[in-house]
Amino acid sequence: MIKPHGGKLVDRFVEGKERETLEKRIPEMPRMKLNERELADYEMIATGAMSPLEGFMTQDDYKSVLDLMRLDKGLPWTIPVVFSCKGDSSGVKEGQDIALEDPDGNVLGVLHVEDKFPIDKIQEAEKVLLTRDDAHPGAQYLQSIGDTYLGGRISAVSRPKHTTFLNYRLDPKETRVLFKAKGWNTITAFQTRNPIHRAHEYLQKCALEIVDGLLIHPLMGATKSDDIPGEVRMECYEVLLANYYPKTRTTISVFPAAMRYAGPREAIFHALVRKNYGCSHLIVGRDHAGVGDYYGTYDAHYIFREFDPGEIDITPLFFDHAFFCTRCGNMASVKTCPHGSDDHVFLSGTKVRKMLSEGQLPPAEFTRPEVSEILMKHARPKEK
Repeated sequence: MIKPHGGKLVDRFVEGKERETLEKRIPEMPRMKLNERELADYEMIATGAMSPLEGFMTQDDYKSVLDLMRLDKGLPWTIPVVFSCKGDSSGVKEGQDIALEDPDGNVLGVLHVEDKFPIDKIQEAEKVLLTRDDAHPGAQYLQSIGDTYLGGRISAVSRPKHTTFLNYRLDPKETRVLFKAKGWNTITAFQTRNPIHRAHEYLQKCALEIVDGLLIHPLMGATKSDDIPGEVRMECYEVLLANYYPKTRTTISVFPAAMRYAGPREAIFHALVRKNYGCSHLIVGRDHAGVGDYYGTYDAHYIFREFDPGEIDITPLFFDHAFFCTRCGNMASVKTCPHGSDDHVFLSGTKVRKMLSEGQLPPAEFTRPEVSEILMKHARPKEK
């Protein structure tokens, strides 16, 4: 099976006497709350999903990621994983320990502060998001946090409390055991924050022709307010897997990350993290991790050229825009279909939402009827 990024799966949970000692010290520590994104990052660092990271980035790693898309020691990494200081930062000292709380005030672990540094939000936005436009959700996030980052290793005492998708929350060490038990040596991951439509299904099944197994890995961390809720999406995934996918070659697990909407840089990040989960391949489609018109249609493909395949290791499977062609009578892409756009069934998200709100099912060429019915149930206004 593919090795984790950096060669070792990180585990930052403390046990035994180390845990007892830390828990005795926690009441004396200053406390800071993790916001929704940081909460997801904390969990992924602790479980090894963000290997080789052992904590929130120090300034050296942060600057190297911004400028070179690599950690300070040279390993590819494209997205800052950082903790913003809450309140007045003047009292925070390097070498200090800070108890990290969830939004309800429950202590989850400790940040061992190794570094404290100011940030240039405009520079971070321009380098990571490729835009400083305040309409970009990533830029909006940056404006919502403080101007100082705290970096250092974490010691995790407990994980965030989850009330949803409990049967689908597998850590990297667990997905690796699952893949081995299934006898899969090659596994492709499919990243999504949307319901799976016929075009997505086409890409996944093309990939299944060349690998042993498919991991549908929906992102269930923080997303935009107008994205379809996770509970609705999970209903769609379940009905599709029950009716249209081979049960011995497909599985699903929650990806707990927060969405950055960073386009090409996030595509690399998604690849590296899926490697930690044990995946050998990642499907990279049209406008991967994009939002609006901020990124080119295939920028997320081109960015992989900036790294040697051996240092990324996981194999990207690049797919063009897929659609149903009424003349071909099947799913296709511009690589395989000779016909014009008038013969292609493609619906924008806006048009689909309008159809559903009016009680009209999208065509079966666009999405499976079972998925349409689930989306309609949640899209139509509730009767008084």
